[in-house]
Amino acid sequence: MNFAIIAAGEGSRLVQEGVKKPKPLVELNGEPMIGRLISIFRRCNATSISIIVNEQMTEVREYLDSLILPVPLKVVVKSTPSSMHSFFELSKVMRPGKFCLTTVDTIFRENDFARYVASFEADDDYDGFMAVTPFIEDEKPLYVDVDDHFAIKAFRDEPYEGAKYISGGIYALSEKAVAVLDDCIVRGVSRMRNYQRALIEAGLKLKAYPIFKIIDVDHASDIATAEQFINS
Repeated sequence: MNFAIIAAGEGSRLVQEGVKKPKPLVELNGEPMIGRLISIFRRCNATSISIIVNEQMTEVREYLDSLILPVPLKVVVKSTPSSMHSFFELSKVMRPGKFCLTTVDTIFRENDFARYVASFEADDDYDGFMAVTPFIEDEKPLYVDVDDHFAIKAFRDEPYEGAKYISGGIYALSEKAVAVLDDCIVRGVSRMRNYQRALIEAGLKLKAYPIFKIIDVDHASDIATAEQFINS
């Protein structure tokens, strides 16, 4: 399985709240967030890892350059206007085949993630497994509408009657999804949530994979919360 990390955001809220390190290097239990993800990917039998950082993140680039890994590591250095555009830049260097993409500040328990990845690798019926969670803490959540078999019917910006899940910000997809991404760029589509809608519109079969809790590190107070969550 190929893995990819979007780490090109500025982390402006953390900076405003006094966190001096770039977001990818913020430590959780003594380990940088980006390093934690790389370690988890390796334990999930990664065949390649691709990462995008922005042009200002010299410390992050130096950290990545210092790593010695048993799998290929591709680092893209480019500032982009959105996560979807960061994904597009990553898609140019990612190896062919199934892949799993996440943002650097998405925090999950390793066992939950490993089961998720293994389930997608073993499945040939769906074009993608989208991690979803009933834990709603996001400021602007993307609600995921599913049928009784967890096939995704729609992505919604607003809560609706019977809503149970929101997007967890982790995407396991097949190569078909890259063609849809290319088309979104050509058409001027922006934002990952609109890209996910485009996947449905293009006829790709997507399945929701529930993970009880996924959290983001957006504020300084989230760091201690994330550490406690990982250790619990």
